[in-house]
Amino acid sequence: MAGLKYMSGFGNEFSSEDSRCPGSLPEGQNNPQVCPYGLYAEQLSGSAFTCPRPANKRSWLYRILPSVRHKPYAAMDCGDLTENWNEVEPDPNQMRWLPFTIPKFSEKKVDFVMGLHTLCGAGDAKSRNGIAIHMFTCNTSMMDRCFNNSDGDFLIVPQQGEILVTTEFGKMMVEPNEICVIQQGMRFSVAVFGETRGYVLEVYGAHYELPDLGPIGANGLANPRDFLVPVAWYEDRTVATGYTVINKYQGKLFSSQQDFSPFNVVAWHGNYTPYKYNLDNFMVINCVAFDHADPSIFTVLTAKSNRPGVAIADFVIFPPRWGVADRTFRPPYYHRNCMSEFMGLIKGHYEAKEEGFQPGGGSLHSMMTPHGPDGDCFEKSSTAALKPERVAEGTMVTGIHFVPAQCQYMAFMFESSFSMAVTRWGLDTCQRLDKSYYQCWETLRSHFNPNWRPSKQ
Repeated sequence: MAGLKYMSGFGNEFSSEDSRCPGSLPEGQNNPQVCPYGLYAEQLSGSAFTCPRPANKRSWLYRILPSVRHKPYAAMDCGDLTENWNEVEPDPNQMRWLPFTIPKFSEKKVDFVMGLHTLCGAGDAKSRNGIAIHMFTCNTSMMDRCFNNSDGDFLIVPQQGEILVTTEFGKMMVEPNEICVIQQGMRFSVAVFGETRGYVLEVYGAHYELPDLGPIGANGLANPRDFLVPVAWYEDRTVATGYTVINKYQGKLFSSQQDFSPFNVVAWHGNYTPYKYNLDNFMVINCVAFDHADPSIFTVLTAKSNRPGVAIADFVIFPPRWGVADRTFRPPYYHRNCMSEFMGLIKGHYEAKEEGFQPGGGSLHSMMTPHGPDGDCFEKSSTAALKPERVAEGTMVTGIHFVPAQCQYMAFMFESSFSMAVTRWGLDTCQRLDKSYYQCWETLRSHFNPNWRPSKQ
């Protein structure tokens, strides 16, 4: 099927042309006086022109009509999409949300843009320094509408239902357990095939990149060759009733009208593209001796800040793997962190009880808010036989919960150096906040014994 094949690699220079128009890519220069097939040349820049070569991001698009041909933008209703981090008073408590509700198609048709809800965030799109976490819950495809984010990059994590993402560069089918990244300024439309839900991590002022490997060496974690970018696919279509281009700009939504499809790019080349990645391809690095390794070893993508070693945002996953650490309390240790941690679940269960941490829900542990294993997890893990075992498969203690038998899970974390503010939608409107979350630690009891002495060997 045209447009659904991929070329692989991360951050490389690519070129692609629709097979219906061979030779549509100019040879020898980017901007000839007359482009092949009578196309327009248009550059999309994702970095300053003068950025060092390794950080310079741009692509040339050869299109039937340039994107500049549109009617003026007008403000539109933003719904639950916001950058107002002062809607409610700060709340440092541990927070957990039950699965976010997907609207019924029979009651209301909601597409991807209409179904975006901002849960928390910090910073400012105007100053190009910040982050936002959104949920999307939708039930219908975007029809004659596309979305353009002028504020930053979208990292999209589908949780329920596959999505077909049409971009100016081509198409990508993205299923649960895969992610895709639509970088700043790229127009895209989302088609769904029923009730659909997922997570979005938005960053302002930086692009996602692979983390440095340091002493790990040349191989491990996410391999560049496993990132896939679309093949050129164009749509030469006139829309008599008008095509709507929705622009997210300085945290607000604006719309403009044009009479042609924006997905009219016949050929393109460059290193600034949308891309997707299958989380099953992640090569896990783990502890094989003792103690508990920091979650940074599970980083798939990072958006770096100006401070060395400190990220605006990290996307971290906890995939199936072996646990073999000896003399060790294997679940994550009790912890207070200068970073903020949002956890989500794509599939499986952390615990058997219905009101627990479930796919399509989430939790937020704000910076310096303590968190860690619940009472049952601590008691069982403190006395467990430390045999090699598969983590995230079968019955396994993990994080602060228990996974039921025969259940594989895929959890992930959005970690940020920003102190996150929760929106009114997240605290009140969505009505999914689990106010009993704190009770999972209420059973922790003191084991202190002042008469304890080390045993003689």
